Amino acid sequence: MKRIDIIDTIGRKFHESNIESGEWSYAQALGRPLKGHQFLDLRFVKDNVSVLVETKQNFTKKDEKQLFDYISLEKELTNNNIVAILANTKGDKIKVWKDKELIGDTVVKNMKEYVAMFDDSKTNDKEQVMQSTYKLNEILHRNDIAESLRSQFVGTCLLALNSKRFFYKGLPTEQIITGIDIRLNELLQKDKSGQKQLKLDILCKNVLKDQKIKRIPQENIIYILDFIQNEIYPFIDEKTNAGQDLLNLFFTTFNKYVGKEDKNQAYTPNHIVHFMCKVARIDRNSRVLDPTCGSGSFLVQAMTQAVNDCRNEADKKRVKEEQIYGIEDEPNAFGLATTNMLIHGDGNSNIVNENCFKSSDWIKKAKIDTILMNPPYNAKPVNIPKEISRDWKKDLKEEPTKGFCFVNFVANQMESGILLCLLPLACAIGSSKEIKEEKRKILENNTLEAVFTLPPDMFHPGSNANACCMVFILNKPHPKKYETFFGYYKDDGLVKKKNLGRVDTRDKWNLIEQEWLNLYNKRMVKTGISALKSITYEDEWLCEAYMETDYTKLTTKDFQRTINEYLAFIVKSGENK
Repeated sequence: MKRIDIIDTIGRKFHESNIESGEWSYAQALGRPLKGHQFLDLRFVKDNVSVLVETKQNFTKKDEKQLFDYISLEKELTNNNIVAILANTKGDKIKVWKDKELIGDTVVKNMKEYVAMFDDSKTNDKEQVMQSTYKLNEILHRNDIAESLRSQFVGTCLLALNSKRFFYKGLPTEQIITGIDIRLNELLQKDKSGQKQLKLDILCKNVLKDQKIKRIPQENIIYILDFIQNEIYPFIDEKTNAGQDLLNLFFTTFNKYVGKEDKNQAYTPNHIVHFMCKVARIDRNSRVLDPTCGSGSFLVQAMTQAVNDCRNEADKKRVKEEQIYGIEDEPNAFGLATTNMLIHGDGNSNIVNENCFKSSDWIKKAKIDTILMNPPYNAKPVNIPKEISRDWKKDLKEEPTKGFCFVNFVANQMESGILLCLLPLACAIGSSKEIKEEKRKILENNTLEAVFTLPPDMFHPGSNANACCMVFILNKPHPKKYETFFGYYKDDGLVKKKNLGRVDTRDKWNLIEQEWLNLYNKRMVKTGISALKSITYEDEWLCEAYMETDYTKLTTKDFQRTINEYLAFIVKSGENK
């Protein structure tokens, strides 16, 4: 990355130099001669944050010592918080330190984002956001707003509050709703999905013009908007990575509180979405599709990670307008996904309200290379094409593949790429005839790269389904002796907390995620957590079947939990009849 590009990206107005070359001399700043390294390439300062950048053609491990010398000198010069960066001028590789090396921080950011790293209200308030989300749901309940409308209503309010032209203080309810309506029309002006009017119907007619919302008393709707403005909005910022994460956490958490037509519908938790996007190695060149996108969590996180890898504004614009796609059949979820993407600064909302089985041409036209999906586990057979369901038993209430048929269909539309999907453990075990057939078909054309067994209660509160993540390399038939990576990733460090769901109260997740990714990327076998095994469609696709047990960590609770999980599986699968 060129020196001038680094200056422009972080912010020219924050760049400080005290010698003609544009560098920063610590000897001059401290007013005394210094031995060793004393001329820093680039120094940026805003408020109480210093960003120190040392550039090399191709930095090596020994260059870290030079950067650390500058950190020591900066601490002597100021009491500022420090971000230190090694950056290659030949290519885009960087290394970033903030107290410790920030693994995964691979792109130069703007000064606002570096300042936000040290702002507790932006980075350490996940629990506060979740508490506010719970309170907001209670407020909407007291105002008799239907559960099915709450998340969408809050989303439209957030969109309006993001506009400097939206005013609501002292206005009657009717005028406030009109103002929100106008803002939505403005945001959808550039929509290229071909479904602008449908989106407006869902977001405006079905929500804002609902009789219960129209009847909210003036003082109550102003109170709701004030609460969102003061207790939710300050913690979220779609222009920063930390703000994106908090915004997505808010949406995911709120969606879990509200009622759903399908009580087994599972909203994927934010940290698991983040992990799957990292496994998929999403960057600024990725073209991503979620064919059953629900409220849009995968799309938002994919866009966040792709934008975070962008080198300039042109890259970001291209990602937002051309590279993130979604399909959602259920109208309310489709409205949520549209709102979610708009709040996150999506350029065009390339999301369509359609059945993915009817979207083959649309998928191929988008030239997708990355699929992320959490298909419905209990879809009605009537919604599945006859060519897929013709061999199933008649009069079934739920399709018997537990979502696997969705995965196979989408995989068949792809020429190449990677597919990650969340499926129930029953799909990995494959005890039924229908699931075993789906396993056979997918291995004919695709390679099973990995399967991760995930936390048993990760969808709490909400669905109690136990799921695994399968990773397929598309259009490469599974080799007979290929060793698939299996991860026993059941402990994510989160704990259940009343009214908050599962929370990372002990700050364990970041380190756990790094270990999960490291084991997978290096295909390492570790007792009690990972294994490599050659499999066929007839085998069980879960790490539990192949890993060595770490007996030193077993407790009585582990034994009891295993028995309970096994009994629950027997009951659910109907094998106890």
